[in-house]
Amino acid sequence: MDLIAHTVEETQAIASRLAQHLQAGDVILLQGELGAGKTTFTKGLALGLGITRNVKSPTYTLIREYTEGRLPLYHMDVYRLEESGTADLGLEEYFDGDGVCVVEWPQFAAEDLPTEFLAISFQKSAEHDDERTLSLTAHGSRYLDLLATLK
Repeated sequence: MDLIAHTVEETQAIASRLAQHLQAGDVILLQGELGAGKTTFTKGLALGLGITRNVKSPTYTLIREYTEGRLPLYHMDVYRLEESGTADLGLEEYFDGDGVCVVEWPQFAAEDLPTEFLAISFQKSAEHDDERTLSLTAHGSRYLDLLATLK
């Protein structure tokens, strides 16, 4: 399913709408080049979960935890693990936990990812700076159902 966001606010609104349907254990993988809108999307997701704390990219900390919303949000950026891997991070504890996991640059943690997840790919527009195409792909029945609720 493809969605077009014309502004940063629309990107966040899409994420906020998705957040209304999330449940504990959901995993969302965000793919796209630098500046494509992954962290912007996560900010909207946090707002939709009732998290008011400022969401920042976890590039240097790897994982940021936001626990004050309807569900905890675990925001991961594994870009810096391209060479070292994720073996000692215990990501599976987050994936099997009580919150929602958002993983930026999931290709660098492929061996640790669950088999079922929602993948969202971000494509920047060549003509409009803030416009993005978000391609949502379900992997597993839970995520097929989730996409059906968004249509």
